Amino acid sequence: MNEPEGLRFRRLNRPQIITDELQEPQYKGTSTYSGKVFRVILVTLGGCLILPMLVVFFLLESPIHPELLSLNEPPLMSGCYEPNFKLREAQRLFEDQLVGPESIANFGDLIYTGTADGKIVKIEGKSITVIARLGKPPCDGSREQEPSCGRPLGIRVGPNGTLFVADAYLGLFKVNPVTGEVTNLVSAGQMVGGRRLSFVNDLDVTQDGRKVYFTDSSSRWQRRDYLHLIMEATADGRVLEYDTETKEVTVLMENLRFANGIQLFPDEESVLVAETTMARIRRVHVSGLNKGGMDTFVDNLPGFPDNIRRSSSGGYWVAMSAVRPNPGFSMLDFLAQKPWIKKLIFKLFSQDVLMKFVPRYSLVIELQESGACMRSFHDPHGMVAAYVSEAHEHDGHLYLGSFRSPYLCKLDLSKV
Repeated sequence: MNEPEGLRFRRLNRPQIITDELQEPQYKGTSTYSGKVFRVILVTLGGCLILPMLVVFFLLESPIHPELLSLNEPPLMSGCYEPNFKLREAQRLFEDQLVGPESIANFGDLIYTGTADGKIVKIEGKSITVIARLGKPPCDGSREQEPSCGRPLGIRVGPNGTLFVADAYLGLFKVNPVTGEVTNLVSAGQMVGGRRLSFVNDLDVTQDGRKVYFTDSSSRWQRRDYLHLIMEATADGRVLEYDTETKEVTVLMENLRFANGIQLFPDEESVLVAETTMARIRRVHVSGLNKGGMDTFVDNLPGFPDNIRRSSSGGYWVAMSAVRPNPGFSMLDFLAQKPWIKKLIFKLFSQDVLMKFVPRYSLVIELQESGACMRSFHDPHGMVAAYVSEAHEHDGHLYLGSFRSPYLCKLDLSKV
């Protein structure tokens, strides 16, 4: 190889020095492109998520208009409220034969209850007999058929074994348990005190059968929308009186938040009323010198009270439709001060979906005549007794009603 050829070879194969100036333009170009792609993807995803939320939040109308609510911090689950498993000692009766036996009454050893499909039934030993229907069939207990089929809630035995029944949609009834004859005393939907009866709930009857005291939980919501009523927390519940002789209906107390279970005091001059949304029980004076007055019988309960019934000790059994665990988390307490979240929740989810998130913690407490807690029975997670609506004592046993479970429970009090 001569010199010129060698020189040309060395020049062709001269190594190239890569400097920062040469590398930088390529790096910047790649980064800019990747960054743009990432930002486009991020904005697109954000739009897909945020825009529907904004549409839901601003354009869709919420079915509820909740009010700001002030609840005290729930009491500690200790002492009288100490958790236990005593309700798990209960025995399930007539499983899948009774759906939603909300309230219970007895005449001797005969047990009476109403079911989700509008029936009034008699339980004698191991047999169930349908004695009456308040609404019009066909009835399968569905949400759609409730208004026409009726939904028996509170049930009581009056003089001579006559049954008095509060139906959420149809009103107050008197039922002859022997013949099955049904008499409508007060029709739901009628105007009383300038407002329509929309959610007749529970009742009690004086010993002479002259007066029937009952609750109308709301003039805005029906029973099938009870969760709307709880979340809205509207003070449109009432206590009313029906006079069986004059046939007159009188409003005794207004502005209660979800007026629910009702129970006469022994002297029949006042009634206890569960104000469910407020987790308390009120005492309404219905006769005597204090007639027209109201005070608080017990406040800040560890749950949201449903029906109230007398106990053999002279006190009262109170069933809790849901609990307020402390320590723990109570969704209703959390949302009490956040009406906007309640609105958003009901824009996004149906009542049936929301019910799946309600803890199945069952709680029944016995109160002394003064209102102090005497004892409590629990079933965490509702393994045996779920969605308890009433505790009715008879012959040493506690019969547990439920607003949605397909059975009745019976607890032997001597074992707990």
